[in-house]
Amino acid sequence: MKGLFITFEGTEGSGKTTIIEHLYQQLIKEGYAVMKTREPGGSLISEQIRQVILDVNNKEMDALTEALLYAASRRQHLKEVIIPNLEKGYIVLCDRYVDSSLAYQGYARKIGIPKVYQINKFATDGKMPDLTFYIDVAPKIGLQRIKNNQRNQNRLDLEELSFHERVYKGYQKTAKMFFDRYRIIAGNRPIEAVIQDVMEEMTVFLRNHHEL
Repeated sequence: MKGLFITFEGTEGSGKTTIIEHLYQQLIKEGYAVMKTREPGGSLISEQIRQVILDVNNKEMDALTEALLYAASRRQHLKEVIIPNLEKGYIVLCDRYVDSSLAYQGYARKIGIPKVYQINKFATDGKMPDLTFYIDVAPKIGLQRIKNNQRNQNRLDLEELSFHERVYKGYQKTAKMFFDRYRIIAGNRPIEAVIQDVMEEMTVFLRNHHEL
């Protein structure tokens, strides 16, 4: 059986990592072959590129350089991790994918969503997710959560609020572009309620998939 490629998107502090962990544990409990990974990163080379992208010292990074580095990291991750596991029949849960580049570099960095989409279509051979959970959290709330959790801040966390608001608008545009695979989950609520909604949507998706 061919695996399923499930991605999770959202602004900084949306709770994706926690949600993925809970879903991962639940799917294992239910007997599914499942793995979790992240972008940028997920493989040795991709993690090295991640360090360059997120290094707080790299303030001079050009927007297009950033977009190309994300695409390069994604390519390696896809070839080395995602596709081999999908071919083994795994459900692959991935923290960020192409949509992040569209929202962050395409819209927020003002390169243009179509241009960044073309870069990523080339990098991924057009491979897109089967399902995307978008955790909808207002940027102010997400950034406050990062401060409260005392997470180490990366280069993107340190951007002005206006940048994160543009990212949020960029995601609204990607959600319309790919409405057929998007599941929008209200993320401003307690994390338990958000996890519950994701679990329910996932159950419905798997049931429908098995009936095909």
